[in-house]
Amino acid sequence: MERVMSGGGANDELLIMGGGLMGLAIAHQLARRGRAVRVISRNRNDAAGFVAAGMLAPHAEGLSGDLLGLGQSSLARIPAWVAQIEADSGLDCGYRPCGIVVPFASTSDRDGYPTAAWGEPLDRAGLEREIPGIGPSWQAGLLFRQDGQIDNRRQLMRALERACAQLGVAFEEGCSVERLLTAGDPGDGCPPPLSAVELLDATGERRQLRCSQAVLACGAWSAQLLPQLPVFPVKGQMLSLQAPQQALGRVVFGPGTYLVPRDDGLIVVGATSEVEAGFAGGLTPFGQQQLQQGIASLLPAARSWPPMERWWGYRPGTPDEGPLLGEGPTPGLWLATGHYRNGVLLAAITAELLTGAICTQLAPAEQQQLAAFCWHRFAAKERP
Repeated sequence: MERVMSGGGANDELLIMGGGLMGLAIAHQLARRGRAVRVISRNRNDAAGFVAAGMLAPHAEGLSGDLLGLGQSSLARIPAWVAQIEADSGLDCGYRPCGIVVPFASTSDRDGYPTAAWGEPLDRAGLEREIPGIGPSWQAGLLFRQDGQIDNRRQLMRALERACAQLGVAFEEGCSVERLLTAGDPGDGCPPPLSAVELLDATGERRQLRCSQAVLACGAWSAQLLPQLPVFPVKGQMLSLQAPQQALGRVVFGPGTYLVPRDDGLIVVGATSEVEAGFAGGLTPFGQQQLQQGIASLLPAARSWPPMERWWGYRPGTPDEGPLLGEGPTPGLWLATGHYRNGVLLAAITAELLTGAICTQLAPAEQQQLAAFCWHRFAAKERP
């Protein structure tokens, strides 16, 4: 058994490994319940929460099964969750329940969409009314009034940081978690419990922080710390355009490309889906061409709108595109990772469920909801 040395963390602190949207959302809820929390982050600006488009779209995404139910639960909680963050931070989160339009080439495609029952059917005239100037190849659509967006990149992440700081959350920036340390064999056949984490800081110094509980919220990097987790990076390239104000009132969710209008006329355009890229950085001509082709198909007039910014990031993918939530493989370790395309949507419910589980305050229905996304569901599928 390796001896664990104190490294400056309070013994009753709960450590959040990852300073992105999930980590901050969970830290905020735990701090609101009076828990001492420390967030460990290599570089918060690398987090998927800073690069995503911020769609709140369980219906427009065409989710199904348990993932649809989780998304709907989170969508219902978002107004109250945003109000909490805004009250604690004094900053606006940029939440807009603006509705999302999904266009289709035919009515049969529209009617066969997995979530068609939750949307309002649109014919070509209805599409043109909702999305003036939409491309000629789209003949039908679904309007999901209940879906919307939040300006995660410019507003939500900053508001969450401020709210956490106001509630006393401590931050360790520029540090990476190198190892999880355990207290040795408990002698009952169970895995040994978590006792500390080993950090590597920006100066190259290694040190250990004692803890009995920690949350893994490292997104696409999660498997680097726990290789048994089936989490992998899915690179996405994005760009933004400056449109005339009020040029687009609804989010447009097309196949492979979406257009997300902000209040000030900025249009966020995304996103490529590059599983094979791994953690390769940078923009590529092919990826940017994909986005330009999507713009031309969905809204031809937008081709003349000036580009403002181009960026990329890494979604945390899983084999079934669902997150890993709840207890991890080590007692005291909790998982909040693998949210793939729906991290912004699922942040509210993830924070609520993880906080409730950590504080042993989950209702039976919430326990079932959490159990549907346990990490070992993949191993169970592989058994004969």
